[in-house]
Amino acid sequence: MSIDVAQLAPLAIIIPFVGAALSLVLVHRNRMQRTVAIGFLALSLVIEILVLIQSWDAEPTAVNLGGWDAPFGIVLMVDQLSAVMLVVSSIVSLAVLIYATGQGVADGDAEGPISIFYPTFLILVAGVSNAFLAGDLFNLYVGFEIFLVASYVLMTMGGTTQRIRAGVTYVVVSIISSVLFLIAIGMIYAATGTVNMADLSVKLADLPVGTQMQLHLMLLIAFGIKAAVFPLSFWLPDSYPTASAPVTAVFAGLLTKVGVYAIIRTETLLFTGDRISTLLMWVSLLTMVVGILGALAQIDIKRMLSFTLVSHIGYMIFGIAVGTDAAYAAVVYYVAHHIIIQTSLFLVAGLIERRGGSTNTDRLGGLARLAPVLAMLYIVPALNLGGIPPFSGFLGKIGLFQAGVDVATWQTYVVIAGAVLASLLTLIAMMRVWNRVFLRTPDDADFPDPVLLAPTREGHWGAGAHQTLTARNGDPAQRVSLLPRLMVWPTTILVVVGVGLTVFAGPLFKVSENAAANLGNPGAYVEAVFGPEGTPGGPVEGGLDDGATGSSDSGLPQGTQYGNGETEGLQEDIYDGSTPAPEDTATEEAP
Repeated sequence: MSIDVAQLAPLAIIIPFVGAALSLVLVHRNRMQRTVAIGFLALSLVIEILVLIQSWDAEPTAVNLGGWDAPFGIVLMVDQLSAVMLVVSSIVSLAVLIYATGQGVADGDAEGPISIFYPTFLILVAGVSNAFLAGDLFNLYVGFEIFLVASYVLMTMGGTTQRIRAGVTYVVVSIISSVLFLIAIGMIYAATGTVNMADLSVKLADLPVGTQMQLHLMLLIAFGIKAAVFPLSFWLPDSYPTASAPVTAVFAGLLTKVGVYAIIRTETLLFTGDRISTLLMWVSLLTMVVGILGALAQIDIKRMLSFTLVSHIGYMIFGIAVGTDAAYAAVVYYVAHHIIIQTSLFLVAGLIERRGGSTNTDRLGGLARLAPVLAMLYIVPALNLGGIPPFSGFLGKIGLFQAGVDVATWQTYVVIAGAVLASLLTLIAMMRVWNRVFLRTPDDADFPDPVLLAPTREGHWGAGAHQTLTARNGDPAQRVSLLPRLMVWPTTILVVVGVGLTVFAGPLFKVSENAAANLGNPGAYVEAVFGPEGTPGGPVEGGLDDGATGSSDSGLPQGTQYGNGETEGLQEDIYDGSTPAPEDTATEEAP
């Protein structure tokens, strides 16, 4: 008896929750708590890889929880996009968790109570996984709230004034976006009588155009805040850099991409067509350019990386605005690339701060000589982010540019020109950090930190968790920690995974193309949820426009316009003559 591996997808949510509960029970057994957290997250990753393998070239699969059929029960959807996002998010989460463990061991858990960090981190992972698998808007909202509540705790852990101040801004902005999302869900339910996304992909098309546009923009604003698109990105550069290195890394790598994922689902499933493609085009251009100009003005590495994070969200929005299968394939690949690379760079920034005593480039210098492995860990993802060939950043951008050229409008050419400029400015920003932090000598720094003058004993780089070096002037207050192996190795592995995106670009683009093909065919998503018979028929009870749905008895309107630009009816789409249609296939003529 064969097992449908896709049915294991709920374990991506359940396992982190169970791990969080067990790690909280083991509050007084630190080593066991760490082992449980890392072990459960690794187990979740293995299951997600199996799900991705089965989903590689398959149709979308729906998992009905509790035996309740859609649209009344909770539905989890598994396709190439959700499977790729699950695997990539778990890879970076596992690397960050091991990194945080190394930092905690080296610091004696001085950054915060270990009984709180591990359960909260696993809850955040569970919330992210829930968002990627959600098949209805309310469950997507629940996923957002789960990881946002966990992120509030992680951001303020340590209780410093700076973190509390930044945390307040982060909480207020997150609550505003969540309230907008919840209001939009309420309005959508009032208009259609459902929040199931497969059901909505049919029923939203029956609403007046003005109502559709209002609901569409409300969702985009809510998701745009979470994705940090311009001008809704003002909160990010002041919030992320204040947290500890592992927290900042997982935030930068994952949380904004959940917003991008939600925008992809909105544009390909709920509101198909190109009504706001021009708006998204200009938003993407402004996000790229404003973000990278902000990065060039920074002297702190973490703030600079936060601005580059905003800038590169613009590339993803550009691909969504183009809206072709080729564009979505490039977007899926680029999202996976950016999660890996951005997380790697923030982990490297944490290592720089540990070895150099600061992330201020005015105070750093000579790290290429003091920590040559650290220099390599920085330069590889830095070049990748800057789009230097043959790295994955270059491949992803070329895919996006080619998709834009294929559309061949003057707007796409303008945005491509802006994207090329932003890529060059990204490379300038990354190489300026390289020159100032790694190549110049400590004596050339504007405000040299005494810890940089400490000699590194040969054979002791990264040798122990608690070893430190004293500055050359003998000041005991100025000390620098050697890099713990448990912090270096996960960073190295993540950098290698980033290089692997280039080495295995062919298979990865193949699964991205499969994901794009499914995104361009919402009918496959609907059929996975409701089967060949389509959505429940009849007028929407409690809707704003009862009796005027223009739908067939099966629930799928004749001549539905899908995102691939083709008009398909129920009979042609589902019944090709090879299988008998249900007895009652008569349709009512729309008034």
